[in-house]
Amino acid sequence: MEPAVYSFVILTFNSARYIQQCLDSINQTADVLKEPMEVFVVDNGSVDATREIMQKIGFSQYVSFKSILFEENTGTTFSRNTALKQVSGEFIIVLDSDAYVNPLALNALKAYLEANKDCGLVVPRLTYLDGRHQLSVDQFPTLLHKIKRYFFLKKIEQQAPINKIRTVNYAISAFWMLPKKMLTEVGLLDEAIFYSPEDVDYCIRVWKAGYNISYLPEFSVVHDAQEISRPKGLKILNLFSLSHIKGLLYLYTKHRFIFSGKKFIH
Repeated sequence: MEPAVYSFVILTFNSARYIQQCLDSINQTADVLKEPMEVFVVDNGSVDATREIMQKIGFSQYVSFKSILFEENTGTTFSRNTALKQVSGEFIIVLDSDAYVNPLALNALKAYLEANKDCGLVVPRLTYLDGRHQLSVDQFPTLLHKIKRYFFLKKIEQQAPINKIRTVNYAISAFWMLPKKMLTEVGLLDEAIFYSPEDVDYCIRVWKAGYNISYLPEFSVVHDAQEISRPKGLKILNLFSLSHIKGLLYLYTKHRFIFSGKKFIH
């Protein structure tokens, strides 16, 4: 197979409900674009049928597949970094196991990066499975804004989305595309963060390195969000949300912001 154009890094954790459709979408996209792709799936100790499903999937002639299996949940940074250290593609896609690729979006994001060398990371619009807009890009999470987003996310998402290409403070890591040079100039994910907000940290570092983050809402990707850090029912906190709070405090300390993130934007 020719050298990979795209390298996918997908993290799974009890993702049996989603992983088949995720990998099928990559296969279908590869067959349309006819460009070589490599796919790394890092499984974080799933105890459902995730691994069995992966083993049964037949991959496109354009797709090289590798699984990396951990026996326990190692978080989002160490696990993804394990794959990021092995990628060879010109364009890297960090993808959640419940997000589904399509050739139109993939080709458009690649073309945008090729034409805009000052862009270090580009993302499409994300929608829920039923087509509703998902708030996947936002301002840096100051303490007040984070509280507002945590309790009123669904209400915020009902507001009319902005439908023009623009730079954004940060994007959730459900679907990122970045040129491979970012791994050299910005580095890997910060493993001091176990679960989240590693995506915010990386976006801040992209800005600090002199690049911007671009949002292309004309092109959309389905993200059937599991939202494991958002407690269900009457619960206010769970283990993932507690880990998120710990990571957020680390983020504020590391980058020395809590009330305003404007200093990162150039």
